[in-house]
Amino acid sequence: MCETASIQLPRLNGRAQSNPLLWRPFMKALSQARSRFSRLAPASVLCPVRAAVALAILLTFSTPAAAVPGDVDGDGYVNTTDTLLIAGHVVGRSILTSGSLSRADANADSFVDVADARWSINNSHSSGTLTIYLPGNVPLVLVRIPAGSFLMGRYAGERSSFDWEDPQHTVNIGYDFWMGRTEVTQAQWVAVMGSNPSSGYGVGDNYPVYYVSWNDIAGSGGFIDTLNAHLASTGQGVTVRLPSESEWEYSCRAGTQTRFFFGDSLDCGDYCEDCAAGGLPGLRSDYMWYCGNYTGTSHEVGTKLPNQFGLYDMSGNLWEWCEDWWHDDYNGAPTDGSAWVVPSASYRVIRGGRWTYGAGGCRSAPRYYGTPGYRNNPFGFRLAAGQ
Repeated sequence: MCETASIQLPRLNGRAQSNPLLWRPFMKALSQARSRFSRLAPASVLCPVRAAVALAILLTFSTPAAAVPGDVDGDGYVNTTDTLLIAGHVVGRSILTSGSLSRADANADSFVDVADARWSINNSHSSGTLTIYLPGNVPLVLVRIPAGSFLMGRYAGERSSFDWEDPQHTVNIGYDFWMGRTEVTQAQWVAVMGSNPSSGYGVGDNYPVYYVSWNDIAGSGGFIDTLNAHLASTGQGVTVRLPSESEWEYSCRAGTQTRFFFGDSLDCGDYCEDCAAGGLPGLRSDYMWYCGNYTGTSHEVGTKLPNQFGLYDMSGNLWEWCEDWWHDDYNGAPTDGSAWVVPSASYRVIRGGRWTYGAGGCRSAPRYYGTPGYRNNPFGFRLAAGQ
């Protein structure tokens, strides 16, 4: 009989990955098994392995991930099999070859241990989300964005558009990447940086952080540097960054070429009037915070409907910093999804509009700029990862 307690699990869905209450028991089981292995009989060792197997099967699902660390069996996928191979190695129930052992070291810290099993769970699921944990175990969720091509910029005759959205051009993003499901919140900023720069325009854990400059975020010693140091030290196997401008627009459009990801919304004006979304069900105020529904401040993230990729607040709420330097149009812009950083310029790109703007300023194509050191109440950001 096994003496190790079985793990009682709630019914899980594809988003179980984002709940630390579900994956932490797996980590605990592995840790206990590892410490007990030297004094347990082989039959007893199977108990924690079976517990880990049961939980891993519920938490992990097959997801294509060619050439990604953690693909222990080398089949081009990070999935349940790889998680179980790592778990088996940790508790001494499987022997990995030198090649598979190298791949099992998913976080590249020269050890195969519980941290690699955690990495495998975080990167093998069909729900398309990746949860990273900030200091204090504050979660931040990113959404998998599939590789693909799209037309970037305004279409001919697009209403309420500007010359700096020209020329419309094809961008081929030949890789999957991750995009923050929401704008970075004040709670997430405080977890990493220790204090909240936001004041006067919506304050609370779930409000987006604002009054942050590009330098505060992506400059030396800023939020991204600090967070990446934490992710490395905790073996999470993820490096975050700002999205490129083309990644941002691709993620916003989510397969659409209309003025908004929810449709064209042509049956009313482009300022504060509300109207039908023009594509998806409901009104355009169901999808974005803009001058037609704001209350004088920013708004808590994720309170409007998401786009087709599952991203919230891509239109309105806050302008979002991108990696790119600002250029007055797209002539000479990269077409592979990379950021336009050569040659350098005086301003960085912001995308998405803001809560005080008319609807026309919150379309998928609008772009604007700010100096890297500029802080303002409608300036925030979301994270990206991958590639």
